[in-house]
Amino acid sequence: MKNSSSKDCSIVFMGTPEFAVASLQALVEAGYNVVTVVTAPDKPAGRGLLLQPSPVKQYALERGIPLLQPVKLRDEAFLRSLQQLRADLFIVVAFRMLPEQVWRIPRLGAFNLHASLLPKYRGAAPINWAIINGETETGVTTFFIDENIDTGKILLSEKIAISPADTAGTLHDTLKDIGKSLVLKTVDDVVSGCLQPAAQSAGGADEIPTAPKLFKETCRISWQKRGCELVNFVRGLSPYPAAWCELIADGAAPQQAKIFAAHAEPATGNLPQPGALVSDGRALLKAACADGFLCIDELQLAGKKRMKTEEFLRGARGNLQMWR
Repeated sequence: MKNSSSKDCSIVFMGTPEFAVASLQALVEAGYNVVTVVTAPDKPAGRGLLLQPSPVKQYALERGIPLLQPVKLRDEAFLRSLQQLRADLFIVVAFRMLPEQVWRIPRLGAFNLHASLLPKYRGAAPINWAIINGETETGVTTFFIDENIDTGKILLSEKIAISPADTAGTLHDTLKDIGKSLVLKTVDDVVSGCLQPAAQSAGGADEIPTAPKLFKETCRISWQKRGCELVNFVRGLSPYPAAWCELIADGAAPQQAKIFAAHAEPATGNLPQPGALVSDGRALLKAACADGFLCIDELQLAGKKRMKTEEFLRGARGNLQMWR
């Protein structure tokens, strides 16, 4: 149970996507004093490119919480607004890297919730890379923000197992729920002064895996990899941004396809060219890889809906040749 000092502590919350909403909602519903929310400016989206508010902004508006939406975090007007709030603590969840002029403002500091067990998977896409790399455990960490990305002193962490059935989507939701509880506990412990922040262990790039931002080419499937690696690759990018490749069929231009679910089928002996397709035309669609086949369970062609392999094959036209 939080004490009166943590309840009275004035908080500025910074975040943008759905992952951050869970922590903000937990703070508000538990009675913490969130005085202002900082989120990204509205962005154009959809066919009409109408400006859309972030999920965090939508929640703040519903609850009547004051908002700041700076374009630049070093903007003088924005910095003055933060200083005038005289907040005790800044909480950051899935936002941008804060300049020192921002994170030094509150008297109790600024802490971040990160979706990994730091120092592993510092960076923009920790959930994706943990699965892609075949990790069997991950977690969430709160840490004081410093001048570098995800390197500050650790406050609290919680570990969970990664199931072989987990995707980036399911793990995102699990960590979102665990993270919101860790945020509340971190606030209480920071305000009470009972925490002893611990420096992150040092290590080279070969020792500590990172989580760089995902780009389109990062998500392209390489059929030269082993089946287990490809399964993890698909899981780690499903449902977003999704692993992809190009489908080549007789008499048609290559089509981009996203793969959302797949399983590996080991094989011995001579294998077809990597990416070569095998199908019974009804329910089976698999592509050769380094040590066997990747069996496709769910996919989506560009401009089409996401579908199971059986549905895809019912509508397929021409002879499917290979992925590339």
